[in-house]
Amino acid sequence: MTARRNRNNLIEGSLTSGIVRLAGPMFVSAMLQNLQSVIDLFWVGKLGSDSVAALAMSGTVLMMLFPVIMGVATGTVALVARAIGAGDNELAADSAGQSLVLGMGFGALVGIAGFLTSGLLCRWLGAEPIVEALGEQYLQVSFVGSFTVFLLFIGNSAMQGAGNTVIPMITMVLANVLNLGLDPLLIFGIAGFPRLEVRGAALATVISQAVAAALVLGVLLSGDRGGVHVRRTRWRVRADLMQRLLRIGVPSAGQMLSRSVMALVLMRIVAEAGTIAVAAYGIGLRFHMLILMPAFTLGNAVATMVGQNLGAKRPDRAERAAWLGTGIDVGITVLGIVILLLAARPLIAVFDDNPQVVAEGVRYLRTVSPFYVFAAFAIVLGRGLMGAGDTVGPLICTLIGLWGVQVPLALWLSRVVEPSTQGVWWAIGAAIVVHGSLVTAWFMTGRWKRKQV
Repeated sequence: MTARRNRNNLIEGSLTSGIVRLAGPMFVSAMLQNLQSVIDLFWVGKLGSDSVAALAMSGTVLMMLFPVIMGVATGTVALVARAIGAGDNELAADSAGQSLVLGMGFGALVGIAGFLTSGLLCRWLGAEPIVEALGEQYLQVSFVGSFTVFLLFIGNSAMQGAGNTVIPMITMVLANVLNLGLDPLLIFGIAGFPRLEVRGAALATVISQAVAAALVLGVLLSGDRGGVHVRRTRWRVRADLMQRLLRIGVPSAGQMLSRSVMALVLMRIVAEAGTIAVAAYGIGLRFHMLILMPAFTLGNAVATMVGQNLGAKRPDRAERAAWLGTGIDVGITVLGIVILLLAARPLIAVFDDNPQVVAEGVRYLRTVSPFYVFAAFAIVLGRGLMGAGDTVGPLICTLIGLWGVQVPLALWLSRVVEPSTQGVWWAIGAAIVVHGSLVTAWFMTGRWKRKQV
């Protein structure tokens, strides 16, 4: 079967419609993924503050899984998209199969290690004894079922690389509906179910993800409805493909890990200014994450477009797709920035009406928000580079922007600028500009067009 006969191919036709067709379902999926954590927090919140603290701490621990998951997922998108664009559906299927094997292997290793160290991890984060015990309960269930989230994300990434983002969206809808129904049943022991409290919240999530992962695997095994047909024979280990996946995925995982560690360091710097600063920063960051969500979904769409068009030997179309996705996101980002600048005070007050928190939150939003235009370039073009299989470039740009600029500048400016938080806010803005400029410059060299995967 050639790429032209594949209903998910993106190597011809309108670039705008292709990007929108990909990004729309991915945006819904991202919203639903965030909603799932909110659902858990809502029900667990009825158990008391200790349970909420345990859930929050467990979430911090589980976030460390995502660099590994996203590393494999990035390699999956790059290889599957390149093969689909080249009309090599056999290679696309083999790449997806090897990704799933890697996902199960990493999921099993992480699950065993996490199960054995759950209590210790909570203790390292400074949990009080009751919170540590509750967190251990939540984490042990989550780690036992961690392979389900690996399979779900990597299976969805295989379909994304093939140009199908509708089925991944459907799986996230299913997972959220199940989680919404199972949470109260398993947490509070309703309708004959056992009362498992915090452990029940984790079990509801694992079951929901397992059902969604089973649906994804069913689609991949049954035929080409997902854009790629992963027969059971595709699961036999192929060292050459695994090596190619890891060559792309490891730098991507390193980039995400560097971001996660930097976020902890930056929070520590902000915390030196006191609780007011932490609260203001935490609230403001939530609004900035909303601005970034379209960038990530458009960036993922661009990654698929770039990969498929490079596979089809159409590098100019791949480049146009990347710039078009960036332009769309710049427009969305500017609109979001204007809203944040005009409505900063009431938006912060929705979460905390303490006048000091509001004042600091307004200062944060009005200082940092305008710089987020550069984040549109960093994220969308960076994902485009990853779709081409160039993950080393974005890693280098991230390390320079975050560790070469943001952290040292925040440490210095927080000591020479009054108030100290204003120095941190300027450091964040400067790092965004440097990161966006570096990624753009790297993209404009065009070396990614010749990248072999």
